[in-house]
Amino acid sequence: MTDSSVAARHARASDGAHTRVWDLPTRLFHWALAVAVIGLIGTGLNGIMEWHFRLGYTVLALLLFRLLWGFVGGRWSRFASFFYGPGSVVAYLRGRAHPDHLIGHTPLGALSVFAVLAILALQVATGLMADDEISASGPLTRFVSGAVVSLATGWHKAQGKWIVIALVSLHVLAVLFYVLVKRHRLIRPMVTGDKRISAANADVVASRDDAASRWRALVLFALCGGVAFWVASLRV
Repeated sequence: MTDSSVAARHARASDGAHTRVWDLPTRLFHWALAVAVIGLIGTGLNGIMEWHFRLGYTVLALLLFRLLWGFVGGRWSRFASFFYGPGSVVAYLRGRAHPDHLIGHTPLGALSVFAVLAILALQVATGLMADDEISASGPLTRFVSGAVVSLATGWHKAQGKWIVIALVSLHVLAVLFYVLVKRHRLIRPMVTGDKRISAANADVVASRDDAASRWRALVLFALCGGVAFWVASLRV
């Protein structure tokens, strides 16, 4: 089934029609990442290092999956659908939003997504090379120089940790602002996958979310999980 055929089922409708925007793999990724990151922060702050490592490998698998899914996932999960130029961001801030900005990620939302994914990727990478010289040593420490280990450890335990906490907090506050102040429905679509689309956007192409695409996502995540498991096996 193609994106256009799914669109015929979900998006060719009158005012108030519901359109599949977030496919199931994207929704599962979103909530799994949220739980894992909260767990990472909690275990890190409390020194529960074995679980911290396990959750770190989980986040690694999730990030690898999202990177791949950003190219082959549903229409609105692909990076191309929310990779905005400076002009689009400025226009959105000035109240001249493009119709697409109100379907998937807004320009500000897209910046938030990319920032969170990038800092999480950096935090996971530095965690894999970090060594607290007590009991916690990442699986890649023996493959890099002592200087790199020292730099990675310093970033992971200090700046990186607080940047992750700040970005996650900012992300939550932004969602609350849009939900409570601007009255935008952001949470429900990330649960059900569907958004109510106005008549002005009645021809929008919905995201593909059929059995074939879900199986493809499962295979991709299994491969990403395999990579994370292999990385974990390097720890001595």
